[in-house]
Amino acid sequence: METRRIAQIGVLVSLAMVLSYLESLFPVFLAVPGIRIGLANIAIVFALYHLGFRAALGISVVRVVLSALLFGSVISMSYSLCGALISLAMMAILKRSGLFGTVAVSVVGGVSHNLGQIAVACLILQTKAIAYYIPVLILSGVVSGVVIGIVSAVVIARLEGE
Repeated sequence: METRRIAQIGVLVSLAMVLSYLESLFPVFLAVPGIRIGLANIAIVFALYHLGFRAALGISVVRVVLSALLFGSVISMSYSLCGALISLAMMAILKRSGLFGTVAVSVVGGVSHNLGQIAVACLILQTKAIAYYIPVLILSGVVSGVVIGIVSAVVIARLEGE
């Protein structure tokens, strides 16, 4: 791996960590616990478009593990890791198809992340009762996906214009 690529990956891991930390400082929306914007996904979406799937996967896994160790727990890591892997897989499929733009790819990533977390919650809690939460999580995934997608598209466009 060339030095420039290693440096870019390191910067994106650091950026994702900083964004995760900043987001952890925001109070959680009290009416709907657990909903987050997913600021770290700016780095993941950028990596997917700029460096490819393997780099985005590495950045995502390292960010989830380090964030759980620093700001969370093993349980939070299981939720986040499942959501992150499903999200990245879905985003990669849509991106590879060439039919969707950055915002649509990000929206699918946001929704997929939330659905992956619900699946883990159902397994860990051994109940399907938490499925009532799916419509709210889909809505939040769409909203956060649009925001992250727009920011990512702007960053990608500006950096590719250099």
